[in-house]
Amino acid sequence: MNKIKVGVVGTGFIGPAHIEALRRLPNVEVAALCEVTAELAKEKADALGIARSYTFDELLKQVDIQAVHICTPNFLHYSQSKAALLAGKHVICEKPLAKDLAEAEELVELAAKTGLVNAVHFNLRYYPLARQMKSMSEKGELGEIYSFIGSYLQDWLFYETDYNWRLEPDKSGDSRAIADIGSHLMDILEYITGLKTVAVLADFNTVHKTRKKPLKAVETYSGKLLQPEDYADVPINTEDHANVLLRFDNGNKGVITVSQVSAGRKNRMSLEISGSKKTFSWCSESPNEMWIGNRDKANEVLMRDPSLVNADVRSTITFPGGHNEGFPDTSKQMFKEVYAAIEAGKQPENPTFPTFADGYRELLICEKILESNRAEAWVKI
Repeated sequence: MNKIKVGVVGTGFIGPAHIEALRRLPNVEVAALCEVTAELAKEKADALGIARSYTFDELLKQVDIQAVHICTPNFLHYSQSKAALLAGKHVICEKPLAKDLAEAEELVELAAKTGLVNAVHFNLRYYPLARQMKSMSEKGELGEIYSFIGSYLQDWLFYETDYNWRLEPDKSGDSRAIADIGSHLMDILEYITGLKTVAVLADFNTVHKTRKKPLKAVETYSGKLLQPEDYADVPINTEDHANVLLRFDNGNKGVITVSQVSAGRKNRMSLEISGSKKTFSWCSESPNEMWIGNRDKANEVLMRDPSLVNADVRSTITFPGGHNEGFPDTSKQMFKEVYAAIEAGKQPENPTFPTFADGYRELLICEKILESNRAEAWVKI
């Protein structure tokens, strides 16, 4: 088999997650790794068992590299995705696709012009029971959708001493909690229900108005306690917590809450979708169970099991029921579909995976949520 050779750009949290998922596909080889300097690229490549290492410009010159995964901080996504497309590479980009709508629109147009495969890593769609909810909704089992109640809660920025590049607008953008985790929630909402969000009313809260930024890399202090003199006070202008009311194109309503300061919630996305026939409830921290609510008979719990889900969902499941699948499997299942398209050599006419156009859509919603928070008013999308 001639494997598709891939280059991965960036080695923070999500870059190695991409690599691990790609290594589980039989038709893909992670051939190269890219970092900001040649020295760091070599160090990381050696640690991850990857033979070749490059800076970004060098990576794009490698003729045998067919696809590039952009796993860098947000502010680099647009320029690196554009350069990769212009170099004739298929592109899988982390979200957000770009820092603003103009950049995202340009990428959508460029990707369409080249015909190259383009995808945005909205991997949470690929929990099998998320696709099962979509399938059941499309088959009319949910009925008319009355409401959507969603939350995405984390605690990794709970303390004022918690610090990360995502807190800096020049690297991450003007929104944080909404752009980072709220984008997954808004994407999966429209993906499962088929609804379009047509208006938003947002209320943000920055809990820690000032945070303490370590003056040296945190790794330097491994096993040691930071002292007061080891920090610099940094003002914070992006949201720790946000509530958003939603209006849908079917005339009904919804609400989402996102937080990065909810103690004990490590990475919890929760959905409750109420329809005229049933209610679906699902949580990413218990991803192998889906609750189905009924009015006139006993409620049900559906286990993730290929023999129990709809036929069009089975492709997202690898193991039998009771053999749990979770977060790492979502990227594998998404990349399986993306690399089938790459093997065919072009973007499908109706892709099953999230594309640059989906990335544009989520940026649009995010910008309208930001606008609503600033205006303290409803904003149409």
